[in-house]
Order: sequence, then C-alpha cells, then structure tokens
Amino acid sequence: MKKTIFLSKVLFIGLFIGFTGFSKLYATDYTISFTASGAATTISSVEVQNLTQSTNVIIPGGAPVNLTNTTAIPQLKYDDNKLKVYPNPVTDKANVSFYSEFGGNTDIVVFGIDGKSIVRYSKNLAIGINEFKLTLPKGFYGLHINQNGIVHYATVISQTNNEAWIEFSDSEKTNSNAIQKIGNSSIALAYKVGDNILFKGYSGDLCTFVTIKPPTKDTTVNFNFVECRDADGYNYPVVQIGTQTWMVENLKTTRYRNGDPILTATGSIPNDATSKYQWAYNADENNVAKYGRLYTWYAATDSRGIAPAGWHVPTDAEWTTLQNYLIANGYNYDGTTSGNKIAKALAATIDWNTDSGTGTPGNDLTKNNSSGFTALPGGYRYYGGAFYYVGSSGYWWCSTEYNSADTWCRNLYYYYDDLSRNYDSKSCGFSVRCLRDL
Repeated sequence: MKKTIFLSKVLFIGLFIGFTGFSKLYATDYTISFTASGAATTISSVEVQNLTQSTNVIIPGGAPVNLTNTTAIPQLKYDDNKLKVYPNPVTDKANVSFYSEFGGNTDIVVFGIDGKSIVRYSKNLAIGINEFKLTLPKGFYGLHINQNGIVHYATVISQTNNEAWIEFSDSEKTNSNAIQKIGNSSIALAYKVGDNILFKGYSGDLCTFVTIKPPTKDTTVNFNFVECRDADGYNYPVVQIGTQTWMVENLKTTRYRNGDPILTATGSIPNDATSKYQWAYNADENNVAKYGRLYTWYAATDSRGIAPAGWHVPTDAEWTTLQNYLIANGYNYDGTTSGNKIAKALAATIDWNTDSGTGTPGNDLTKNNSSGFTALPGGYRYYGGAFYYVGSSGYWWCSTEYNSADTWCRNLYYYYDDLSRNYDSKSCGFSVRCLRDL
C-alpha cells in the first residue's frame, strides 16, 4: 500500500510539472483557418507540418489550427497566485476564481495533454474577483486565463465524465449570463520564428500543398484544388510557387494519355527515337511510390503525351522561371536574393545523404523544402543499364533539346547548394516533374 501511494504521488507531481510547462507552451497562438477553391470546395482533412521541428498534426474536415509561437512566450508574465480552482481534482463542477487587475477583454482556454483546445471563451471582465464554473471530461488539463499579456494558469484534474463547459453566472461582474462550449476543437502546433510550415489540404484524392512563413496574426489559407491525374488514374498533389503550379511528386505513369503502354527494357539502349522506355529504380517496383519512375527523354516528350491532361513536361525556360522566383523571394538558404542557392528550398526533408557543407540539401534536412517542391534524390538510369545515386541526387528532364543527342535537365545534389543546369543523353532514365498548362 505504501508503495502504491508513493507512486501515485510521483505520478501527480510529474503531471503537475508537465502541465506547468505545457501551460506555458500554449500561452500564445494564431488561428489558421482554411478554405477551398478550384476543383473542390470542401476539405476532407488538413495535415500541418512543422518541417523544421519534424512535428505534424492532422485536422479532419479542415477545422482551424492554432500555431503557437514559442518565441513569444518569454515576453509574457506567468502568475498563478491570483487563480484558484476548487475542488481539484474535480468531482462534479470546479469553481474557478481569479483576481483581475485590469478588467477588459480576457481569453480563457482549456488545453488537453495532446494540445487540443477543448474550450475557448473570450469575455470582458471587471476589475476584481471573477468567478465561473468549469466542467470537463475525465483527464488532465491546463487552464489559461490571458489578460493584458499576463497569463494565469492552473493544472486541472477531472474525475468526471462531463462535457466541457465554461459557465458564468454573476451578471454584475461579467455583464452577461453566459455559457459557451467549443463544438469543434482546434488543434495546436508549436513553432518558432524561422520554422518552415507546410499545409497539405485534401479533398477526396485531390491534394494541394501551401507553404507560409510563420504568421503574426490570424490567417486564412486557401487550397486551390487542381486535378493532376495520369493515365493510370493516379492523382498527384500539387503546389503553387509564384505563378506556376507544379506536381509535388515525380511522375509514375506506365501509359501515355491515349492508353498505350510505355515500354521498359533491360541492358543498353540506343540513343535514338526508338528508345521510349520507363523503369522503376533498380527495376524494383517498391521504389515507385516514393521516387516515381525514370523515363528516357524520348518517352517523356512523345506526342501521345506522358503528362496528365492539362499538364506538360516543363521547358528549360520554365525551370529557369521557378529558379528566378525562388531567388528573388528570399528562398536562398541564407535569405539573400541573388545567386543560385535554392537547393534546400526545393529538397524534401527526408532521404538525402548527410553532408556538412553550408546550405546543401544534406546539411540539416529539417531546414529543407521551404518552397513545398519536395524534391527527392531518386537517382537515374544510365543508358548502359545501371542505376545510380538514389539518396545522393535527383535528375529531372526539360523538354528543351541541347542538341540532337542531348537535352537540358535540372539536378539536385546532396553536397551542392544550387539547382544545377546541365545536359545529358536523351536515352538516360531521369525523373519527370510536370507543370500545369497556363
């Protein structure tokens, strides 16, 4: 029995300490709301990724998310001396009493241990003692009362199975008899200044990526849903970068738009127009889901069309447009707006080999993908038949020829900080990223 009591005390103390830190974590937030347009006007779900911190939340139905700026927290004064909750643990309703020095608008928020705000209430309160009733489902919670930058906080333990409610009953102090319940819980995700935040909006099998810089106020993100469906029926996620809309994944199709198959081959292939082939990396179909397929330039530019309807294989000039936009808008790894140092902004946050060079995709992957382009190191197939450099490099075709045997391409390497422009044999197997027609 003594051992049980001791463990319970330790558990309670640990939870209390955890909630003290937890309450500070969720003191300040910005609400991000979501809308949909284009091919769909409803949102099935939203995935919010903090790429820098490798954290994410999934929000069903496109409910709002609270981005919590942890760098702003030290500016707040925390004080729980004026806040009382009794009884605590709560066996029915908790009585909450706190002394307001200022009066005026006050935010009252209750957070669960998963970061969800289950109750949120804003009210003009008078100077002096203010009281309300609080009911909660069974569990552990952080109660925040934020007024004029001073945050009162308390840990609340509920032993009931009541719904979550805040109830004011003293009309003299509140100027209102009010009960408010949050029907749709919001979800909190912490960030710091400089973190890359990526939003993935889903509507059925449509998916749109949107990146934003950490906000300074409540913000609405619009997902412009665009169909990007290949001849095999697969619909690709998309991202808008400047005036361009790009596929977020490498092409995977095994057929042209008219249904004709894109053939595959083994061994060495000739560098001529007969070489219209596709491969999975290392001839392993398990690699396709992540890296897409590799195509000869002849297959990628065949008149039957390899891109989804309304899309095309980008020209050399269109790749340059992407590059120039990112540079001009501060996507260089060092924030400058001159010079080509955009590799990290394009590269995904996974799979790149490790490198120590400043500004390279392989150096601190958490700082990659600020553009949402999500480039992976899918390697390539040499025309002689061997596969190379998965994990190290990505290679993408341009539709623009360099000469009769070679074509312009774009490359990312784990050890370079730029988007490289090169030319290579048309019979090599490279990845394809498609661009939406204007």
